Amino acid sequence: MKHINEHIKQKQFAPVYLLYGEEAYLKRLYRNRLRDAVLGDGDPMNSSYFQGKHIEERDVLEIADTLPFFAERRVVVIEESGWFKRQSEVADYIPQIPSSTILIFVESEVDKRNRLYKAVSKHGTVSEMKTPSEKELKLWIASGLKRSGKKLTERTIEYLLERVGTDMELLGQEIEKLVCYAYEREVITEEDIRAICVEQITGKVFQMMEAIGMKQKERALGYYYDLLALRESPLSILFLTLRQFHLLLQAKELNRLHTDSKTIAARLGIPPFTVNRYLAQAKNFPSAVLKEAMEYGLERETEVKTGRMDAQIAVELLILRYSS
Repeated sequence: MKHINEHIKQKQFAPVYLLYGEEAYLKRLYRNRLRDAVLGDGDPMNSSYFQGKHIEERDVLEIADTLPFFAERRVVVIEESGWFKRQSEVADYIPQIPSSTILIFVESEVDKRNRLYKAVSKHGTVSEMKTPSEKELKLWIASGLKRSGKKLTERTIEYLLERVGTDMELLGQEIEKLVCYAYEREVITEEDIRAICVEQITGKVFQMMEAIGMKQKERALGYYYDLLALRESPLSILFLTLRQFHLLLQAKELNRLHTDSKTIAARLGIPPFTVNRYLAQAKNFPSAVLKEAMEYGLERETEVKTGRMDAQIAVELLILRYSS
């Protein structure tokens, strides 16, 4: 991404770019930044967009060979083509792209053994858009708020991530809301986040599990009914609850083996700053209880799917059994 930023700054572009990976927000951001920088003040007619696995290669190459209309460059965006996972004649075209054309590929998955991937790597710029690390996310949030004249503590940033999750697009939307909500105040607080930010369903499930582990039956049921009020299906809540039991069991076992927090986070697929919260919650459940809860929940899930039990009742039974 540093190379792309430098290309944009210097207005010196590679003939072809490949943006791929799991972070949709970053792919879209850099796709748009590249396209806009290449076009400059040029005519939008010099921008073409193709999407989907049914794109005709000859249509793309025909446009790519067309001279730009009263401008220096033409940009062609090809998104989710699937060409980087199968044979494509476009690989032979890459070395001979006209100097007036910039190709931008945006893909979710690629095969690095693919001929097209190798051709783009050799003649252009490849950037894998990964979910940022905890440190990178925190810096991104802080810098975004700083541009709006706002600031917050590191603990408040962690609370925002716990509540909203790590999806950058969703975080961007919530940050905009926080800036508007704080209005003339410079410092954003946890109270602001609680008041205005949409809580991720996994956050509610985590709170529900916390209440279950502390044997707070009414509080646990309260969180469950909150989720139902948000129009979450009981079956989805049951699935997430069972997943939480499984994560706590894994956390407990890894901690017993003296595994470090970074490794636990990677194994569980959770942000590193939440590891201590998972370990604290895991202390409320003996390993045997976690295993039993998973088996009990799977039995209820089977009954729901076979029509022998109502889904809402199945979750209530699970909550009551392990919070009483």
